[in-house]
Amino acid sequence: MKIHHLNCGSVRTIEATYDGPPPAHAVNHCLLAETDADGLVLVETGLGLADVRDPDATLGADWVTMAEPVLDEEETAVRQIARLGHSPGDVRHVIVTHLDVDHCGGLPDFPDARVHVLAAELEAALGQAPGFRYRPAHWAHGPDWVTYTPEPGEEWFGFTSVRPEGLPPEFRLVPLGGHTAGHTGVAVHDGDRWLLHCGDAYYYHRELAADPHPHPVLDFVQTTSEVHHDLRLGTQARLRELVRDHGDEVSVFSAHDPWELDRHRG
Repeated sequence: MKIHHLNCGSVRTIEATYDGPPPAHAVNHCLLAETDADGLVLVETGLGLADVRDPDATLGADWVTMAEPVLDEEETAVRQIARLGHSPGDVRHVIVTHLDVDHCGGLPDFPDARVHVLAAELEAALGQAPGFRYRPAHWAHGPDWVTYTPEPGEEWFGFTSVRPEGLPPEFRLVPLGGHTAGHTGVAVHDGDRWLLHCGDAYYYHRELAADPHPHPVLDFVQTTSEVHHDLRLGTQARLRELVRDHGDEVSVFSAHDPWELDRHRG
């Protein structure tokens, strides 16, 4: 299975908190998996065509002011997938960590895809939209939702996991609570090791170090958008243990850290 690491929506420029990498735009890190039997699987969508063309209407003016998105149509998932030689209809499955505005803006560009999400997240989004976090324009086309309620059973490195319907065992939903009502990580096995897309469970790679260091700008964003502070911190502690104990088997990354994206493109 071939996996592409995509940036589907650059936003405001941030600096690293140590000497080394230069300042960079925060990103919307997405995965595109080319499967043998199940078409293309897109993990996260980032910003979509409608977001770029009419951002205040779809993203919301307050979010645009806060995030300072670049709004480049060539960064949308649908345009990048076309450059790889595929059409939107080739994307048969979309898996989202959650339904925040910058994680599902591209859903309308793939209207025929099945969209996998935790049930608690979809319920929260439909109940709270429109607002700063959730924007109904992103699902006005009526997605083919497939929802899940995590239950004890098949574990993944000690985490609860869910096998997405219609996908092979190389894909797992790994609930990572605290950021939103139904936030989940997405694990994908690339043939050699597991990749764990942690969404917004953390924002900056140094948060998972043995001696954690949050990013001042990104930490403000995550603390002001969390729904459960203690659960979010507990999730991060478990992710540090995962990196410590299984770092040779699992590659962990978050949605917005540009230096993690660079490392995985590598």
